[in-house]
Amino acid sequence: MDIRFTFAAIIFLTLHTAHSSNPPFACDWSNPASKSYPFCNPKLPIPQRTKDLLSRLTLQEKLSQLVNTAPSIPRLGIPAYQWWSEALHGVGNVGPGIHFNASISSATSFPQVILSAATFDSLLWYRIGRAIGIEARAIYNAAQAQGLTFWAPNINIFRDPRWGRGQETPGEDPLLTSRYAVSYVRGLQGDSFHGGKLRGHLQASACCKHFTAYDLDNWKGVDRFLFDARVSLQDLADTYQPPFQSCVQQGGASGIMCAYNRVNGVPSCADFNLLTKTVRKKWHFRGYITSDCGAVGIIHDQQGFTKSAEEAVADVLRAGMDVECGSYLTDHAESAVLQKKVSMSEIDRALHNLFSIRMRLGLFGGNPSSLPFGMIGPNHVCSKEHQYLALEAARNGIVLLKNSPTLLPLPITSPSISLAVIGPNANASPLTLLGNYAGPPCKFVTILQGFQHYVKNAVYHPGCDGGPKCSSAKIEQAVEVAKKVDYVVLVMGLDQSEEREERDRIHLDLPGKQLELINSVAEASKKPVILVLLCGGPVDISSAKYNHKIGGILWAGYPGELGGIALAQIIFGDHNPGGRLPVTWYPKDYIKVPMTDMRMRADPSTGYPGRTYRFYKGPKVYEFGYGLSYSKYSYEFVSVTHDKLHLNQSSTHFTVENSETVRYKLVSELGEQTCQSMSLSVTVRVQNHGSMVGKHPVLLFMRPKIQKSGNPLKQLVGFQSVMLDAGEMAHVGFAVSPCEHLSRANEAGAMIIEEGSQVLLVDDQEHPIDIIV
Repeated sequence: MDIRFTFAAIIFLTLHTAHSSNPPFACDWSNPASKSYPFCNPKLPIPQRTKDLLSRLTLQEKLSQLVNTAPSIPRLGIPAYQWWSEALHGVGNVGPGIHFNASISSATSFPQVILSAATFDSLLWYRIGRAIGIEARAIYNAAQAQGLTFWAPNINIFRDPRWGRGQETPGEDPLLTSRYAVSYVRGLQGDSFHGGKLRGHLQASACCKHFTAYDLDNWKGVDRFLFDARVSLQDLADTYQPPFQSCVQQGGASGIMCAYNRVNGVPSCADFNLLTKTVRKKWHFRGYITSDCGAVGIIHDQQGFTKSAEEAVADVLRAGMDVECGSYLTDHAESAVLQKKVSMSEIDRALHNLFSIRMRLGLFGGNPSSLPFGMIGPNHVCSKEHQYLALEAARNGIVLLKNSPTLLPLPITSPSISLAVIGPNANASPLTLLGNYAGPPCKFVTILQGFQHYVKNAVYHPGCDGGPKCSSAKIEQAVEVAKKVDYVVLVMGLDQSEEREERDRIHLDLPGKQLELINSVAEASKKPVILVLLCGGPVDISSAKYNHKIGGILWAGYPGELGGIALAQIIFGDHNPGGRLPVTWYPKDYIKVPMTDMRMRADPSTGYPGRTYRFYKGPKVYEFGYGLSYSKYSYEFVSVTHDKLHLNQSSTHFTVENSETVRYKLVSELGEQTCQSMSLSVTVRVQNHGSMVGKHPVLLFMRPKIQKSGNPLKQLVGFQSVMLDAGEMAHVGFAVSPCEHLSRANEAGAMIIEEGSQVLLVDDQEHPIDIIV
């Protein structure tokens, strides 16, 4: 019998029966009154329809619709609506909008976002978003959802390695995060991969969160509710804001969530400059803006930003927020109106934005079953295609960090191989493998079960008491188990008790006695051991990296419902790993840097080391973009359309840098057409020199030839994931926009292109580009 297994052999597909109930919708054509309402006429423009609807509402009815749990308006045939549903990496039941029951009891649980990001595969992210959107619509059509607005993706920058919610994000790089946002949003909302398909209804509504500069939850007594993020205009422009701008302008997101924290003294949800001037007027956002849950109440009650609750309500509506997650507006909006602190025009603007989204979702056009997306049914949830996609995402995201001396992959031809799987995460529950904000999965395979498909009699020992906290460990027992087998896999790391929403870490070490367990088992084993890390944020494993008794190290994030299969397929050579780290792995003494310091750029005068690979000037355990494979790949620049860029358009500006005058252009003065005309076409030849097929991300960076103060040390400007057979060679193309990729923010927050030499980088290959102003 072949000890390998196929995907089909392990997938159990639940057959969902059709649900007889209809989903909630307005404008029921069986009601004669519906035909007389202009707001029910789908042939009219949405602004005209919302204007008609608002004209029919009383003040109390209007105010009731400004919170996430919007009640029904029976006299107009409008059902209740729930704005809060979650779909971070699969349709979840964290929010009150989704109900799993006997008809649809689960949904596909993809890897946590940080691991999917490690694939550097925009098309994969789009496919994940599309699958989630399809399952969301199916659950709604089965009358198990009270809304179709999903508060995902989380596109905050993973600025500090201790952040408990970093696992929810695509990582630390603005370009990577932006591309993820665009791909996910287009997929979920029913757009095409390249965008531009949406002309009418949304499949589901995506909401980019948390706007803005939100990346601290609870650290040493500082919590997200009271934290005032002091952020420079420079860092806002080239780090914190780009993902949200891309999410709106390229992704076409229909929702944005404002964050709990203040930014430079002003609560995000009460910041007119952020919500109206930037998002709506500068970026031309046409969706709705929600608060995070409870964020309005804290503005007065905890932050003390306003003198009264009514002023807090007035501030958020005036700033541009449309709906509150919570009940503060229910309690205080009417009195704010009576005190003339809130105008009817501000209320109507919010309601226009809210009802426009419900109309775009097809919820004001009669029974949705006869409208676009109406035929999506329970058979589309937990489909074989979606479950295979979850497996694909996990195995393409897992990062091989060490393989010495080519210990991996393990042999699978010998029937007598013996294996021990040891560690607190080796047989972990779904809560660990799925990560936070997950719903009930279609199928769940533990790490141990994955290995048992290859080695039936694999021995298991938890090693630690009490899970990854490992406050005590049965080291002697684990050592005895390790001595008796040919190979040992140690499955260590973190879980949601160590990192999650409202829990930031205070150290970067492995918890408790994990390291002692690793070293003891490694020393006693016959052969070098394999170390697997389950975690969202990075850990300092320097000792394991340089321990010759540890032959292989893999980071598996939180790999989702089929992560156990994905990991086993890599370790036993049925899949060639290709993931790359989407974050820098810092040494443990990085915790000396206060998590509250929002500065990205290093400050040598005070010893501040900076943050992320773009600005951090200290030692690293592993670099952003690092990842090994069972194949060796080579690269060569084949062509670059321009080696010299002459910027003659617009005014030339000057700045002084180290007593030298530097000439530069303002991107805003060049104009979109000029920027497009200067685009570089870069072609790189990539070859797989290994004996296995491999999915390989090719990362293109840029760095200045001469480092200047304030400039990134290097910066990702493009990436492509390419599948190469053994020995195959392929050309990979990149479009590099000087305005987007070769610019930086100055201290005033303006994007500029400086004169000088830049270097394009792919691995160890370089290509110079001169910018002449």
